[in-house]
Amino acid sequence: MDPTVTVGFWPRVGACLVDAFLLGVPLSLLTSYVIQGQSGEEVSGLIQFLYYFLLPIFWYGYTVGKRVLGIRIVRINGEPPGFLTMVLRIVVAFLVYVLTMGIGFLISIIMVATRSDHRALHDLIAGTYVTNVLPEIEQKTK
Repeated sequence: MDPTVTVGFWPRVGACLVDAFLLGVPLSLLTSYVIQGQSGEEVSGLIQFLYYFLLPIFWYGYTVGKRVLGIRIVRINGEPPGFLTMVLRIVVAFLVYVLTMGIGFLISIIMVATRSDHRALHDLIAGTYVTNVLPEIEQKTK
């Protein structure tokens, strides 16, 4: 891990807002007009989970929001996240946040804002960090 290229609090928040808007608007329309009731919420939750879980696996650590801001998730060794990495980052971290009734999430926010490496609990659990370094594939094409 190169701590000089880790990304801090505000770029991560910006990427999260882009992703939330990108997912939120279509999903709210979908659940309001096409799929109503409890099943709409379940479909919406599934789509959100798949977006945050699968997209970084297949797109070198990017979500659309991260791509727009030029940041991405990488493993400590610099490789893009794989299946197990994203299970740890999303599923296990979610369980930690739920079991601590949100306290773990608040601690993660403080960690990203104050740690020199800007890693949150889910980064520590999964062995990841968020960087603004382009993947080798993109660097070779430029």
